[in-house]
Amino acid sequence: MVTSKDMAPLSENFWRDVFWNNQFKVKIELPTLSKFGSLNGKVAIITGANSGLGFESAKQLLTLGLSHLVLAVRSNLKGKAAASQLSMANPTATIEVWLLDMESYDSIQAFVQKCKTELSSIDYTILNAGLSPLNFSTSLSTGHETTIQVNHISTVLLTILLLPVLKAKSIKGYPARLTVINSVTAHLAKFPNRNQRPLLPSFDDTKITPWDPQERYGVSKLLCQLFLVELAQHISADDVIINMVDPGLTKGTGLARDAKGVMRVAVKIFNMAARPVDRGAATYVDALLGHGKESHGCFLMNTDISPLAGFFYSGEGKAASTRIWEETLNELSFAQVKEIIASMK
Repeated sequence: MVTSKDMAPLSENFWRDVFWNNQFKVKIELPTLSKFGSLNGKVAIITGANSGLGFESAKQLLTLGLSHLVLAVRSNLKGKAAASQLSMANPTATIEVWLLDMESYDSIQAFVQKCKTELSSIDYTILNAGLSPLNFSTSLSTGHETTIQVNHISTVLLTILLLPVLKAKSIKGYPARLTVINSVTAHLAKFPNRNQRPLLPSFDDTKITPWDPQERYGVSKLLCQLFLVELAQHISADDVIINMVDPGLTKGTGLARDAKGVMRVAVKIFNMAARPVDRGAATYVDALLGHGKESHGCFLMNTDISPLAGFFYSGEGKAASTRIWEETLNELSFAQVKEIIASMK
């Protein structure tokens, strides 16, 4: 079985060999009952599910017969509006709206505790919540740059805290599935501050690491990718299957909603190559339902197990992976994440 970390890196000519293929040659099929079967009796959690890819993937799971869906959102009002629309896809399903603020450690911990106490079973989880701001800002509660906070640090915290809950609430012999949304843009990250020590705080100071919104989004996905590959080696696929998925360049995700002026025009032009949101969301559903233990710790692209970011395979990548692992665990030590990981063995 060949996993992502055992593959040869992607082509160095990314735009010709990867982007062109992904956006113009590959056709993503929509999920069907004949392919995946009915999800009647199954329970799923989707973060950032009130719009875009999260909303569409929720709709597709409900169309497959999902019985119970938890929408994890920042806005109760927007979440309820989304739930009302989604109920039309499966009127018999139970759809709940739970608050989750990915910039708040307290909110993340409270959300996981609610999963532990209020859900009798959990079969599928999609960690879709993420952002790509155009302007530099730091999280009020942590002081970390917002993109790194949400896309890496908080996503890792939520992942680790959920692990024992998912293990306990899955059916024996049918491990829970946890899909984390990642991006092939991790392959493009220049990561100029890779040698800074400590590393994570260097993202919080523009004098150390100049602000570039496209670079920051890519490197936030790179950090999370490197961490999750290592995490999967500490977790048995018999307990929880963890994988990552790239939906490809997709229209209607809301990631570029803050773009204005020339940037907004550029986004519209670039989006001429983008997939419709239903096709992007179909990659989420495929990562959950179309792959088993062989995808544990892997990166999926175009519904196939694919190579990790090129940086992973370099000597610098191995050293940086160790540093990212250690610093992230130390940042989250208040939540006993090391102990949780050890308890999963």
